[in-house]
Amino acid sequence: MTRPIPGVVQALVLFIPSTFQSDAAFVPSQHLPMLAHRTSSFQKSEQSCQGSSCLCMSKNPDRARVEKTLEDLMDNDWRVFRAKLVMQESREAEELERKKADNLEFDDDNLVKQEKLSKLFAGVISSVFPSNNPEEANTDIPSDDQDDSPSSSIFDGDAVGGATTSSVLPEECQDPFASPAELPILMQSESVKLDRHRWAHPIPHIEPGCVLVANERLGGVFHQTVVLIVDHHESAGSTGIVINRPMPGKLLKVASENPSNVNLSLKLAFNTASVTYGGPVMQEEYSILHSFGEVEGSKKVAPGLFVGGSEELMNEVRRNNFNPEHALFVKGHAAWVPGQLAREISKGVWYSASVSHDFILRYAGAPVSENDNRDDLWSDILTCMGGRYAEIAMQHAGRGDKRMMP
Repeated sequence: MTRPIPGVVQALVLFIPSTFQSDAAFVPSQHLPMLAHRTSSFQKSEQSCQGSSCLCMSKNPDRARVEKTLEDLMDNDWRVFRAKLVMQESREAEELERKKADNLEFDDDNLVKQEKLSKLFAGVISSVFPSNNPEEANTDIPSDDQDDSPSSSIFDGDAVGGATTSSVLPEECQDPFASPAELPILMQSESVKLDRHRWAHPIPHIEPGCVLVANERLGGVFHQTVVLIVDHHESAGSTGIVINRPMPGKLLKVASENPSNVNLSLKLAFNTASVTYGGPVMQEEYSILHSFGEVEGSKKVAPGLFVGGSEELMNEVRRNNFNPEHALFVKGHAAWVPGQLAREISKGVWYSASVSHDFILRYAGAPVSENDNRDDLWSDILTCMGGRYAEIAMQHAGRGDKRMMP
């Protein structure tokens, strides 16, 4: 049985079916002024601190990379730990359902072992607290009055802990106090083997670093999209970026053919980097998604995931410390006013989920295995989530990630 761990959020499925319009995820134009303070973070994320009065500490790229490497070595990702708990709970639930379906009962061996354990404890209690009634006293345990032989001693082991002269240790018992069969609480449950490359599970809330998987009925520009949540505040709203709409051509081509905030130096340094349509808000603004580390100008979205810091990363590219193909430039982003995203999720517009790094960085150089659907991240994540989500993916997959975007 898995012991409850305080502070761990249990994964639940939150799904309330409802009808909605295809443009439900768009931000209404009358609300755009309210999002000025939210979108400013994307504009300022690429700027470094200037002036002696700047309060933010400069982040050395080498130090940022070392910190990221140490974090990986220490396996310091609470999202992976939570995913293992969810997998364990899911297996236990499946096992329980299987036992109920098969109408299984306790094995007779378990009952015998439990009876043996109760007798063992009874012997210990009787040796420590002997009965006052001579007729009820245990006559099987010898005492000093019964044997006054000089060679007899309590250190011989007789009458200690309920033992008698005929007591022997079972050969298969490694612990003289109890065997794993006698004390199931000491048994170590089989460790959950999580595929760090492919894992995904639903979560009942919104958090930075989680993804929104579009409901199969959602139309418009968000049809079958996967949105990474970058910021979420109950009072300020939410921002996110679409990560599964790769645009034709690399950064140099895309940013040169469309209005952008990307200067020529960035275009040349990241000329082989992929670009994705990030959302309908401020499409002339580009942000960068990567796993290099928390360099200056970047924001840590989740363990091992960062947005921003393109100027510092450009220097690392020039020093051959960073592969430009391991960065994903995002054109525009999505935004929600306070309470809007929660309403959309409650109506079933989005499936909120926690997923592996390699899913999020699919178009930022993450490895792709033969088990992956490399051209359909939406379907791949739903399939990995299992259950009814896998059925949805099977029924509605087909168009893939690469499609024409407005």
